[in-house]
Amino acid sequence: QVQLVESGGGLVQAGGSLRLSCAASGRTFSHYVMGWFRQAPGKEREFVATIRWNGGSTYHADSVKGRFTISRDTAKNTVYLQMNSLKPEDTAVYFCAVRTKLAYSGAYTYTKEYEYDYWGQGTQVNVSS
Repeated sequence: QVQLVESGGGLVQAGGSLRLSCAASGRTFSHYVMGWFRQAPGKEREFVATIRWNGGSTYHADSVKGRFTISRDTAKNTVYLQMNSLKPEDTAVYFCAVRTKLAYSGAYTYTKEYEYDYWGQGTQVNVSS
């Protein structure tokens, strides 16, 4: 069992920055994969970014590439999402998720909701124009 708690959401003007945090507790292992997803009002949840706990390799959705950066602090069991140059269309509830099953090696990236086992409660990000 893994528990995830997100924080850092809020209201920011377009062009501003926010950093989201996701603290993981419970059993944590180096083979885990962490991800960030978001869900805007009236839309389906979509993939934002993912990072492998072991090695730290990352992958970002095209919509956020160059503006958002996922990272992790293994000592704190925490994953971050640094969001810069925010746009009104980034407004959404942001969810942290973890895949606890063994991950494929190599360049495979986990971008589908069903590939993750545990989810946080979400944190709201509002970007005003």
